[in-house]
Amino acid sequence: MINKGTNILSIDIGGTSIKACLLSIQGELLTEYSKTPTPKQSSPENVLKAIAELVAELDPGFDRISVGFPGYVKCGIVYTAPNLAKNKWIQVNLAQQIADRFGKPVRLINDADQQALGIVGGRGFEIVVTVGTGFGTALVYDGELLPHFELAHFPVSKTKDYDNYIGTKALEKIGKKDWNDRLQRIIEIYKTVFNYDTLYIGGGNSKHITLELDHNIRLVTNRDGIRGGAKLWQVAEKYHVYTTHPTQKPENEQ
Repeated sequence: MINKGTNILSIDIGGTSIKACLLSIQGELLTEYSKTPTPKQSSPENVLKAIAELVAELDPGFDRISVGFPGYVKCGIVYTAPNLAKNKWIQVNLAQQIADRFGKPVRLINDADQQALGIVGGRGFEIVVTVGTGFGTALVYDGELLPHFELAHFPVSKTKDYDNYIGTKALEKIGKKDWNDRLQRIIEIYKTVFNYDTLYIGGGNSKHITLELDHNIRLVTNRDGIRGGAKLWQVAEKYHVYTTHPTQKPENEQ
């Protein structure tokens, strides 16, 4: 039974698809994990419309919203979105738009950070990377998120950053074997630079991994990560995550 007063709508916005489900405050899945393609013209208006259509298919029993977004986010405002519509996501107050659309408070963070909250074990230095349209990263120490770094935009060669090097376009261009070789190179770099205790690899393209992984590397799913939407409301004060409250009635009530 869904208790409207304690449940969370968890949304994961990606370059390929937008995913959503309802969670209990403990992170239990209460509805089917649903998704819809990210609009080709992925402007803020079109992404918000796609979210509304996806959420319309879910039971309306929620009173707060968590959103993972593929870019740099601060206080609910989007500053970058390298894998969405170009030049359309500069200082967009997406959290406020979603809060007003649904009439619920919103917490919006980087998508890899939200996934990390649902995945990590909370022991030592853990890194979550996502291989999908681009390359997402989140760093966690003893269960606490470190400030979000856009590691995807560090150069990995003279002409490519991590997004270009390992993203979907690269996979389609060079094929699975060479793509796995590139992933192996990234793992070796991360082992040397970060000396992590555990590395988690998720994202839509993780299904193409054929490498033999070290004992402290684990494959995870988007379904695991979206549970971070519940953790975000349990521990957000510790991470100083900003809560955006609606300033007007939901659009369907106006």
